[in-house]
Amino acid sequence: METWKAIAEVQPLAARILTNSLKRGRMSHAYLIRGERGTGKESIARLLAKSLFCENITEVEPCHTCRACRRIESHNHPDVHWIEPDGQSIKTAQIEHLQKEFMYSSMESEQKVYIIKAADTLTANAGNRILKFLEEPNRKTTAIMLTENSQAILPTIRSRCQMLDLKPLHPKALQKQLRESGISERRAILLSALTNNVDDAIAMHDDPSFAESQTLVIQLMELFINQSSDVHLFIHKRWMPHFKERNEQEQGLDILLLAFKDLLYYHIDLLAFLVVFDPDDERLEKGRITFSKQKIIAVLHAIVEAKQKLRQHVQPALVMEQLVHHIQR
Repeated sequence: METWKAIAEVQPLAARILTNSLKRGRMSHAYLIRGERGTGKESIARLLAKSLFCENITEVEPCHTCRACRRIESHNHPDVHWIEPDGQSIKTAQIEHLQKEFMYSSMESEQKVYIIKAADTLTANAGNRILKFLEEPNRKTTAIMLTENSQAILPTIRSRCQMLDLKPLHPKALQKQLRESGISERRAILLSALTNNVDDAIAMHDDPSFAESQTLVIQLMELFINQSSDVHLFIHKRWMPHFKERNEQEQGLDILLLAFKDLLYYHIDLLAFLVVFDPDDERLEKGRITFSKQKIIAVLHAIVEAKQKLRQHVQPALVMEQLVHHIQR
């Protein structure tokens, strides 16, 4: 998301607030941007910094090619300071270093910006030092604090910032970003059903084991649809060796849940909602014959219960055996 127009497509309220402030020259001295991973916090912070420093700005849109924009992009602009956790937290020494930087006048402009990533990890002492900037704002200084959990930030800090709450990405918006990254439409649809985080979705797509996970789910569905007696053998010989860690086991169940949802959507003629299967996949018709709507709903509940058992540390092989028994009975 390199333009305010692109930001507005996924975060319209935040884009409107910030672009209006830029147009009027009435920037807040501090912003606290809260949102889940993948909602665009860092993109918004970087774009805002570029809009403040760009040498060839068009209304509010930075050019991305001037020296200032390029240096901000590479985190190398002397008047734009990025702070992120050193280990598990942002330490007092990091804020002390920032304070020293601010004792000097801006090197290339009258504006200074500092961006604090994961601001909720500020230690108590570091948070109190940040308050000094917020309590005595310099009109040419802009603080941009990014967080997934604003409640973990000192109330005194929150009260001195303009809050911007970002909404989770809508599946269609996520699919568009994934397609722009070179991911096929069908794969983008599946990924957007599993996560609303762009980075996580791309990481899943790039992981060779994810394609194997999808293949195994399809193969398991075929065994269920054909009422094969080989399901238990498949679970022990193919499924369990692949899905070894708990997060992998839960992901396998997530894809299986989506596959059975596809059967339900096929039953009620909602082909546009299919995620795992293509609308013209002949296995859908076979699945409609094998599984009634009532049975599919029962299976969906059973898969959700299986995920809960995994989180309760029930032995994974036992969880899958019980699930298979429920589906086949």
